[in-house]
Amino acid sequence: MTSSEIRATYLNFFQSKGHLIVPSAPLIAKNDPTLMFNNSGMAQFKDYFLGNAKPPSKRIADTQRCLRVSGKHNDLEDVGFDTYHNTMFEMLGNWSFGDYFKQEALSWGWELLTEVYKIPKDRIYVSVFGGDDKEKMTVDQEAFDIWKKILGSDERIIMGSKKDNFWEMGDVGPCGPCSEIHVDVRDEADIKKVPGKDLVNRDHPQVVEVWNIVFMQFERKADGSLVNLPEKHVDTGMGFERLCMVLQGKKSSYDTDVFQGTIGKLEEMSGKKYTKTTDPSTTAQNYTDVAMRVIADHIRAVSFAIADGQLPSNAKAGYVIRRILRRAIRYGYSYLDFRQPFMYKLVPLLALQFEHVFPELKAQADFVGRVVEEEEKSFLNTLTGGLSRLEKIFSESGTAAVISGKQAFELSDTYGFPLDLTALIAKENKFSVDEKGFEQELALQKERSRKDAVKESSDWVELGPVDGVEFLGYDHTEAPAQLVKYRIVNTKKGKEYQLVLDRTPFYAEMGGQAGDSGEISFGGDVVRINDTRKEAGLVIHISNDNKLEQVLVGLTEPVSVVATIDHVRRAAIENNHTATHLMLGALRTVLGNHVVQRGSYLNDELLRFDFSHFAKVTDEEIARIEDIVNEKIRQNIALVAYQNMPYKDALELGATATFGEKYGEFVRVIVFDPAFSIELCGGTHVSATGKIGLFKILSEGSVSAGVRRIEAVTAKQALAYVDDQIGLVKRVKELVKGQDLVKSVEVLLSEKAELLKKVETMEHHQVMELRNALLKKVSREDGLSSLAEVVTVPSSNALKQLTMELRKESDYVVLGAVIDNKPMIAVAVSDGVIKSHGLKAGDVVKEAAKEIGGTGGGQPSYAMGGGTRPEGLKAAVESARNFIEAKVAG
Repeated sequence: MTSSEIRATYLNFFQSKGHLIVPSAPLIAKNDPTLMFNNSGMAQFKDYFLGNAKPPSKRIADTQRCLRVSGKHNDLEDVGFDTYHNTMFEMLGNWSFGDYFKQEALSWGWELLTEVYKIPKDRIYVSVFGGDDKEKMTVDQEAFDIWKKILGSDERIIMGSKKDNFWEMGDVGPCGPCSEIHVDVRDEADIKKVPGKDLVNRDHPQVVEVWNIVFMQFERKADGSLVNLPEKHVDTGMGFERLCMVLQGKKSSYDTDVFQGTIGKLEEMSGKKYTKTTDPSTTAQNYTDVAMRVIADHIRAVSFAIADGQLPSNAKAGYVIRRILRRAIRYGYSYLDFRQPFMYKLVPLLALQFEHVFPELKAQADFVGRVVEEEEKSFLNTLTGGLSRLEKIFSESGTAAVISGKQAFELSDTYGFPLDLTALIAKENKFSVDEKGFEQELALQKERSRKDAVKESSDWVELGPVDGVEFLGYDHTEAPAQLVKYRIVNTKKGKEYQLVLDRTPFYAEMGGQAGDSGEISFGGDVVRINDTRKEAGLVIHISNDNKLEQVLVGLTEPVSVVATIDHVRRAAIENNHTATHLMLGALRTVLGNHVVQRGSYLNDELLRFDFSHFAKVTDEEIARIEDIVNEKIRQNIALVAYQNMPYKDALELGATATFGEKYGEFVRVIVFDPAFSIELCGGTHVSATGKIGLFKILSEGSVSAGVRRIEAVTAKQALAYVDDQIGLVKRVKELVKGQDLVKSVEVLLSEKAELLKKVETMEHHQVMELRNALLKKVSREDGLSSLAEVVTVPSSNALKQLTMELRKESDYVVLGAVIDNKPMIAVAVSDGVIKSHGLKAGDVVKEAAKEIGGTGGGQPSYAMGGGTRPEGLKAAVESARNFIEAKVAG
């Protein structure tokens, strides 16, 4: 079976068992502060398991793309070195939300694997939870008995530990025992030597876990205790790549058709051969093979992350994607001899491979490829220098075989080498890295302060059942509701009160739209709501009002409240939100249909909109975009909102979806002129475009490769901006006494340029006169000429010019000057002294600048530094002289 057939067979099997087939969520975790990426199949269903939302069906099946590269679930270091670890992988899953349980889940698993996929029964082993005496947790006898009946005996049943066979969502929350299914794919001769049962859960590359079936029947409380859930659930996950390895008779998932297309393309591009090492862990590593496995894996992860809306960057999730990409580039450079961007050429191949299951990549293949190519160009520019620096570190280390924290930080800060990449190259050269020292250097450079984050939080206090939260905010700004859940969070800034209502007019921050603020009335007590957020399916109203301490104490059942949003602020937010829809239509009209939304944020003051485009938007294009949006505003187009349109119907209608967002079977569609703006959107909007009043773009610029950003304002903010600009022009006109403004400014600029030329000429004469005087002070000792003086010059440029002029006549020059009340020091060293004594101007400046309370740096031949203590200037010059003399003498 091909991988496509294997996937389709799985989904068809569970569809025949009454499961609703749903699409994969994006790789990027949205509205879940506990996750950076979706790292398991169940991540998108957490709300259902927590009871905070209602599933569209009690039985669901899917294939979910997952990413495991950070936190406790981190497979990055193993990728490429063994047969089955991946960063991105597909997780096939079937789910029961309070419907079937152990009997059906286990029997269907056995039926699919042995009767449909035809895996030999004698190659399969299963495990069940064997209990934990320390925590007084009992054996999962029910699962054991079911398996024994299915298998006919207990010979292939392994009793597993809590680590292997008890699944927990986190420190608190739903949890339960699990049953794993393992398949032995070794040759018969190896099986005769060691029984497969002895290798289960021992990290053997050919006795692999393919399926984990979790039985959620408990909830872990904050005190560590377990209580029964009101409903029992099933959560399963089967590794698609491992299943393909088993069914296609391969010893490695990289030898399946999931990866062989990409690896074949790499062979063609590099001219090198992939040897298909049977078991990389038992032989000396072939780094050509490792490189191809790493690249084939990493390009898949990076491509889908970008398609799902996460661009490479230097922060958070974006940094993780950049790390993965740079790791792959380095392997291609070092072992496949690629010296030019190459990974972007693999994107079209992947897009075709996954077009029927994950069409998001095919739809954005050009954009993803260009982002990857730009990232490659950027890193390749510094990669050679970084590798050369590493080679020097290796050669100069002596017997230490350790890269210091300072050196590792230099590689990160100067050459863009993430710490794990430095550690990887170090390992290949039998070196280690002082990671603790690296963290200390990072802390010093960033001067990090402790985050104002949550220190501790209580369990949720549940006053009543929560079966989803009804949102009333499309039609109401005020509504009666019941307080059904709350918790108190301690932060550095004080207590934060988080309230959950059964119904609310408050919009929770989502899709780029800021959360609402307002008030909640508890009878006579009115508390301020500062923000509204969504988490695990709950709409959480955030308050810092300490009145709540007394209001909440002692509550044991739901309380009637009245929730009222700040309708003035909401109206301003709606102006900006609708304007983003109109602007997207205008951008596509002016720039082309390739423009796709890449992100947005809007509140009551401004809107920020990121979009795909590979060139600066010109002033003329900006003007056209503004004209189109303002024309649509003047037309006062009425909002048409379809609340529960089937997703497929919405796409047929022409609705624009935002890549990286997860959409359900039914969606909300917002229309402002069917020929201009139709978008899938859950946010709030004006009832007609005329309410926006005015739209004005403030700025346009680059965010990253292939992504531009526009910031704009509407309504009162736009009018205030226009008034400010008119006022500015009026003030300038007054300064030029009513003359033609443009001509007056041109004359002023011309006069300034002429004056600057005159100043430069005067400074040059001063410098040359000073140079002639200083040449008489040049000292000549031990065959070296030197000069170290405090001088008076008008500018830093003059100081540099004077220093470089004197360098022509002296082996080294140290000059100090006070410029604009700030002390500065300049050092120049001749090429001969650099070569003969290893003296570098930058090292001298760093040492001398300590005397003036500053720092500095530069090239070996010339460097400059500044500080804050002019009184230390003479000491700085003397310090520089002493440093140089000691270096030369040594």
